[in-house]
Amino acid sequence: MAHISDEVRAALADGAGVVALESTIIAHGLPRPRNVEVARELEAAVRAAGAVPATIAMLDGEVHVGLEDWGLRRIAGHEVAKLSVRDLPLAAARRANGATTVAATAHLAAAAGIRVFATGGLGGVHRDARESWDESADLLALSRTPIVVVAAGVKSILDVGATLERLETLGVSVAGWRTNRFPGFYLTDGGFDLDWRVESAEEVAAAMAAADELAVGSALVVANPVAAEEQLDPAEHERVLSEGLARAREQGVSGKAVTPFLLDHLHRATEGRSLEVNVAVALGNAAVAGAIAVAWSARR
Repeated sequence: MAHISDEVRAALADGAGVVALESTIIAHGLPRPRNVEVARELEAAVRAAGAVPATIAMLDGEVHVGLEDWGLRRIAGHEVAKLSVRDLPLAAARRANGATTVAATAHLAAAAGIRVFATGGLGGVHRDARESWDESADLLALSRTPIVVVAAGVKSILDVGATLERLETLGVSVAGWRTNRFPGFYLTDGGFDLDWRVESAEEVAAAMAAADELAVGSALVVANPVAAEEQLDPAEHERVLSEGLARAREQGVSGKAVTPFLLDHLHRATEGRSLEVNVAVALGNAAVAGAIAVAWSARR
């Protein structure tokens, strides 16, 4: 059983808007002490939109839906496990502390009755997936979880085209937030067209209601691009990414080690600018998710 904070429990009981937030960005995505600051900023962005934030994590083997400030500081200040859905039972049995990935957060949020979730970017198909079969568990989790996920696409270090193909195969709906192009996380435009776009939070809420009526049990990804003035310079991004991929090949980096290697290279080569884009992405997604949660509440 999950521990649901009093604020989140009351909001759910009242039918108010609630937005789930993952904790991996706090524990593993940002340096200390910036991670605590960003965690609070994300919650503030959700509140500014009129919704209630529900940051999700595991503390001493118990899932917490809606972290108190002490819980945020504990997740941010200590080394904790990175938990996907498959890890949850074992982590609970071991009374572990852990930060939830997109897959685990979506699963736990839906189980708690939360229908909207904000994250930075989705996991996806890795560039060498034909050899490694390396594909994020996020994709399968979204195929069987009725939740709206606001994300800025997937990181460019992944195979973006293959990820979109897998989302289609798995029955996960994808719509651009006021755009016909799939965003590229660090970039406003990830290089791929989308079949659908949504113009407002009310339109997303209508799609959510239709999904319920049609018994569609998979997620809707609302792809929200980072503002053009906040993205990495596209030319710099292309150069740095190419350098990172070449270095990974030269050094024999493969499998799960590729992603952290490339992210570290991006951070160093851009002198920290990639990290600030990461923060801008997450804050923008939290604001959009808050608006969607409020529209869903009003519709209900």
